[in-house]
Amino acid sequence: MAEQRRSGGGGATASEHILVVFPGYHRSWAAWIEQCLERHGHRATLHRWDPPREVPLEDSLGDLLLSSGRVLLVLNDWFFELGPRPAGEWNDALRGFVAAHADRFAAVNLTNRPLLPATAVLEPASLWGLSEEAVEERLLARLGLAPLPTPRNPATRVRFPDTRCDVWGEVPRRNPRFTGRDDLLTTIHQRLADAEHGAAACTLLGMSGIGKTQLAAEYAHRFSTDYDVVWWVNSDDRNIQRDRFGELAVELGLRSGSEPGERIRAVRNALRRGDPYQKWLVIFDGWDDTDGADSLLPQGSGHVLITSRNRAWSERTDAVEVPGFVRAESVAYLMRRAGHINAAEAEEVAAEFGDVPLPLVQAASWLGESGMEVSEYLRMVRERRLSTVDEPVTGDGFPQSSMTSWSILLNRFRRAQPQAIDVLGLCTSFAPGRIPLGLIRAYPHADLPENLRWMTADLPAWSRALDTLVKYSVLTRETRGPAGMEMGPHQESVHMHRLVHDIVSKLTGDDQRDSHRRAVRTLLAEADPGNPHDSRNWPRYAELLPHLEPSGALESTRPRVQETVLNCLRYCSRSGEYTTGLNLARRTRERWAAFLPPLSPQMLDLTREESTMVRVSGRFREAYDLDRAVLERLQAAPGTNPLAELTTQGAMASCLRHLGRYDEAYALQHEVLEGTDHLLGPNETATMVARHNLGVSLRLLGRFAEAYELDLENYGIRESVLRARHISTLNSSSAVTHDLRLLGRYRDALARQEPTVRLHLQVLGPQHPQTLGARTQLVMSRRRGGGPTHDIGPEMASLLDELAQVHGREHYRTLAFLTNYGNYLREHGDLSHARELIEEAEAGYRALLGPAHPVATGMLANTGLIMQAAGERAEAMSMFEAALAGLTATLGPDHPWVLGCALCTTGARNFNGRIADAVELGRDTVRRTRRTLGGEHPLTLSCQVALAADLRAAREHEEAAKLEEDALLALTRTLGAQHPHTLSARQRTRPYWDFEPYLG
Repeated sequence: MAEQRRSGGGGATASEHILVVFPGYHRSWAAWIEQCLERHGHRATLHRWDPPREVPLEDSLGDLLLSSGRVLLVLNDWFFELGPRPAGEWNDALRGFVAAHADRFAAVNLTNRPLLPATAVLEPASLWGLSEEAVEERLLARLGLAPLPTPRNPATRVRFPDTRCDVWGEVPRRNPRFTGRDDLLTTIHQRLADAEHGAAACTLLGMSGIGKTQLAAEYAHRFSTDYDVVWWVNSDDRNIQRDRFGELAVELGLRSGSEPGERIRAVRNALRRGDPYQKWLVIFDGWDDTDGADSLLPQGSGHVLITSRNRAWSERTDAVEVPGFVRAESVAYLMRRAGHINAAEAEEVAAEFGDVPLPLVQAASWLGESGMEVSEYLRMVRERRLSTVDEPVTGDGFPQSSMTSWSILLNRFRRAQPQAIDVLGLCTSFAPGRIPLGLIRAYPHADLPENLRWMTADLPAWSRALDTLVKYSVLTRETRGPAGMEMGPHQESVHMHRLVHDIVSKLTGDDQRDSHRRAVRTLLAEADPGNPHDSRNWPRYAELLPHLEPSGALESTRPRVQETVLNCLRYCSRSGEYTTGLNLARRTRERWAAFLPPLSPQMLDLTREESTMVRVSGRFREAYDLDRAVLERLQAAPGTNPLAELTTQGAMASCLRHLGRYDEAYALQHEVLEGTDHLLGPNETATMVARHNLGVSLRLLGRFAEAYELDLENYGIRESVLRARHISTLNSSSAVTHDLRLLGRYRDALARQEPTVRLHLQVLGPQHPQTLGARTQLVMSRRRGGGPTHDIGPEMASLLDELAQVHGREHYRTLAFLTNYGNYLREHGDLSHARELIEEAEAGYRALLGPAHPVATGMLANTGLIMQAAGERAEAMSMFEAALAGLTATLGPDHPWVLGCALCTTGARNFNGRIADAVELGRDTVRRTRRTLGGEHPLTLSCQVALAADLRAAREHEEAAKLEEDALLALTRTLGAQHPHTLSARQRTRPYWDFEPYLG
C-alpha cells in the first residue's frame, strides 16, 4: 500500500515536482530528501513503495510515471529485495521499461554494497559516507537542479539521517531482515503525532512471539530523525526497568542521587518540562505488570511506546493490536532468509506456523542455514510429535507445531554443538529477559559442575556456543551494560525472549536442571556486592533480584545464598522498592519456613526487613502484629537472645508511635535504649538508632526540650563515629532542627537546616526520601521564622508535587505536607485551594489512622480554621471544641497540641459571643503553656495575646493591658520586632494555632 504525503513550498512557486520513492526501511532518508528539495524551492511527494509480488514489475513502475515530474528512487540492496522478486525480473525491467523512460527516472544510492548490474541505467548518485553538505550538493546535481543562493529554513528541521540523535539508549541493533509492517508503523507514528500534548503513549499489544519488540525497535530506527532522545527500557522485571529508566538522568545531565526512585522522578520532571529536550521517545519493552505505572510513565511533549501482552494497557494508553504477519510478509521473509525456496513452499511453511513471526524466524534460520528442502522440514515438523509436550507452552495461541520445530533445532545443537545446549540449560535457570551470563566468567573454576567447567576454561568454545545461539535467533546479545558502559567479558549479558525461555525449558531435559540451578544461585551469591546500604551497588542488586526465584535461591540452605536473598531485600528497603521487597519477603518466608526455625538469625532478619517495609508503606497495625508475634516467640523460647529481643521491641515501639500510642511507645523505646547501651555500649549503631527513636517519642509527647538535648547528644556521637556526611548523621541533624523549631527557636532552626539540606543534596540527591524530609524541615523553618514567606509558596507547591511522586498522594508523609501547604495557603488568602487540600488530608488521615487517632483528631482544628476564615463561625467552633475534647482525652491537658487547640477554641468562643467561656479557657491555657513550654515560647505568648483580647471584651482592661504589654516585649525580644507574630500582636490581630501533623 502506498503512503503519500504532499507538501508545498509555502507560497513560493515550485520550479519542479519530484516523486521520492522509497522502501519504508529508509523513511528517514526520504524525509530528509523531501526537506532538502523544498528548501531549494521544489515540490516533493513522498511515496513509500512495496509493490505486491503478484503484480508485474513493469506495471508497478508504470504507475509511478502517472505522477508529474521526475521519479527519484532511493536505492540500496534492500530496495531490490522487496517482494521479493528474482534478480532477473529487476534486471529485465531496468533494461527495458526504465531504460525506455530514462528521462523520468533518477536514483540515489545509500549503500556501498553492489547493486544489480542493470541499475547503471539509473545513474544513481552515491550518497554513502558523505557529509550533509556533500549529500545535498550531489542530490541536486543528480536531479539537475540549481541550488538557491539562500535556501529556505523550514519551521521544523529534519535531522540528517547519518547523524544520531543526541541521546540514544540501548535500542536494539536494527534488524537488517525486518520485513513488512509498513502500514502498522505508519499507524503508530500517526497516532503518537496526533495525540494530545502529554498523552502521547501507545501500547503494542499481542501474544508472545508476535514481533512487538522488533516492531518497536524498527520504529525507533525508522523515525529516529523525529527525536532528540530515544531511550529503550527493558521492562521484563520491575527493578531492572526502574533502574534502566533512571539511568536516563545521567544522559540528560540531571542532578540527582543514585537511588532509582530519585532518578526516575528527576527524569519524569525533565521530560514533562521538555528541558533539556522536547522531542523524546521512551520505549518500555515487555511491560506486562501495570502496577505502579502512574509513577513511571513520563508525560510531556514527547512520545511513549510500550510493548506488552497485558490488555489492561488499553485503558491507560492508545493501544495497537499487533497481528501476525500478513501472508505476503511471511512469504517474503522466508524467501529472503532461505533463498532456495520458492513462493509456494514459503506459503506452506507460513501456514504451518500461523504467520507468527517468532517461529517463522526460527524456521527461516533453520532452512537458510541447513539448506534443507521444505518438504523434508515440514515432514519432520508434522510427524515427529514429542511425548514430553502434551499442551501448547503458552495459553495465548502459540502453534503446537513450533514445539516440534524447536525440538529439531535443539537436536541439531546436541549433535553439532553440544556446548550450546549447556549454555541454553544454564540460561533457563535464570529468569527470561536480560541474563547476566558473563557472571560465569568470574565463577571459581573448581566450584562449577564438572560438565560446565569448560565455560571458564575454554573461551573460544564459549564464544562459539554463544555465536551459534545468536545466529539461530535463540538469544540476542546485549551490546551495552546496564549503566550504559561498554561491557567486558564479566559483564556480558544476553537477552532470552520469554517465549523462547518457556519452550527451551520444556524441551531440555531435567537431568542437568538441578546442577544448572545450583550453579546459577552460586553465581548470584558470588556477584553479591555484600553492601546493599551503598547506593552505588543498587544497579547490581536490581540485576540479581529477578533471578533469585528461577535459580532456586529462595529454597537454598547455603548461608551465603541466603545472605544474598537478604541483601536483595535490604536493597529493596533502602532504595524504596517496597512493593517488590514485600513480595520477595513473603515468597522467601514461604520457602524458608519449611526448613528454617522461626527464630533462626535468617528468619529474624527476614522479619525485620519485612516489618520495616510494611510500616513505611503505612500499614502500621500489620507491622506491629508481625513484630509482636516474633517477640512472643523470642520470650517463650529456651535460652535468651537479648539483642534480637531489643531489636524487635524497637520495631514495635516505632509501630506504636505511628498508631498514636505515645506513652507505650516511649516506655518501650526507653527500655530498648537502656538495653542496647548496656549490651553494646553508647557508640554502637543499634544504640544510636535507639537514642534517635527515643527523641522521636519525646517529640510526640510534646517534651521538646528533652528531645532536643537527646538529639543533640546523638548527633555529636554520630558525627564523631560515622562522620558528618553519613546518612544517619544527616538524619540526626534534621531531628535537631525539628526540635529547635518546636521550641520556637526559629532563627536557630533555619541557620542549622540550610547547611544540612546542602549536605543532603550532595550525598543523597534532591529526591531521596530523607532529603525530602530535610527540605520539608527547611521550608517549615522559613515559614515559622517570619522571613519573606511569600517566596516559599512555589517552593512548597513543588515540594508537595515531589513528595506525591515519591510516596504517593495518600502516603502519610505526603498528607503531612499537604496539610502544611493548605495552612500556608489559608494564611495567605487562597481559601478555596486551602480548603481542598485540608479536606483531602483530613480524609486521608481518617482512612489511614481511624478517627480516634490524635493526628486525625488534630486535623479538625485545621478544618475549623478554614471554616472560621470563610465566616462559618458556629461550624468552626464545633470543630475546635471536638478537637479539644478528643486531644485532651488521648494526650492529656498539657500536651502542646491540646494547648494549641485550646488557643483556637478561645477565639471561636469569643467570635460566637461566649466571652466568659473564652476567658475561663484562656486563663487555664496560659497557666498550662507557661508550665509546659516556658514563659517565652511563641505559643505561650500567643495565648497571652488572645487572653488579653478576651479580657478586653469582658471589660477587664487593666489585666488585659498588662498581659498584652508583657507579651509584646517578650515577642520583640525572642522573635524580633518585625516577625509576623510580633506585628500581629501589636495590631491586635487575633492569634491562632495551626496543627502540624507528625507521625514520627
